[in-house]
Parts: sequence; structure tokens; C-alpha cells
Amino acid sequence: MQTQSALAALSALAQESRLAIFRLLVQAGPDGLAASRIAEQLGIAPSSLSFHLKELAHAELVVARQEGRFIIYAAQIGSMNALIGFLTENCCGGAAC
Repeated sequence: MQTQSALAALSALAQESRLAIFRLLVQAGPDGLAASRIAEQLGIAPSSLSFHLKELAHAELVVARQEGRFIIYAAQIGSMNALIGFLTENCCGGAAC
């Protein structure tokens, strides 16, 4: 992961609603959740939710797919794992922790 990608991901997660959305989508797994279910479970207005989902998608932390008339959002676990790897890349100076 490049520094700019890490900064985009950390910036996207540094907001209460977006962090809650991402955590909910991680719990939902690869099946994801419809935007309406996310709004319902977190009590976020649809207009605010679309803004937050756009920010998370721009940071490559969520992906959207169309299923019928619904848009389903799922967490990009690979991106999150890459971020964690980037943050811990040289943990403990190479010594076993």
C-alpha cells in the first residue's frame, strides 16, 4: 500500500458515522448490506449515508454492487488488511513481538 492510499483510508475512517458504517459492513461479511439496511441499523439519514458511502468507496474501503433495485455495499477486507500491514510493516524493528 502506498502512503497516499493509507492516508485516504485513515481519513475516511476518522469520522464517527463512516467508522460505524465500515464496522457494520465488516460484520455483514462479503454479502454486504443494502443502503437502506445500513441507514436503518445506524440511524443515518439517506442523504448523509450516500455521502459517507461515497467517501468510503473513494478510499477503496467499500464496494457497491447492484442487485435488482438495491445497491449492496460490502467492506473491502483486502484494503483493510493492506492498511493494517502498512501500519505494522516494520513492527518492533524486526524483532519478534
